[in-house]
Amino acid sequence: MFSAVQPTETWYLILAAVLFGIGTVGVMVRRNPLVMFMCIELMLNAVNLSFVALATKTGDINGQTAVFFVMVVAAAEVVVGLGIIVAIMRRRTGATADDLSALKG
Repeated sequence: MFSAVQPTETWYLILAAVLFGIGTVGVMVRRNPLVMFMCIELMLNAVNLSFVALATKTGDINGQTAVFFVMVVAAAEVVVGLGIIVAIMRRRTGATADDLSALKG
């Protein structure tokens, strides 16, 4: 009776662009380091989605292989970055990204 609409690769690329835009706006507008970190992760996932969509469209596995390595690096980044951010936020509860520039030494 009703035919299901099949999403194409273009839909996924548009979704990836929207997610990347949300992440970019979040990084530029917000000053909370934890929120900025989450927005950067959102941007990484948007790029991963576009890699997978284009790899599916071309029928090549190289895009999916790149996504695997990006996810491994992102997981390591989350462990280290989140640990540093949480340690800073515990010491200075109202810390902003501008305050973190004082850590240069």
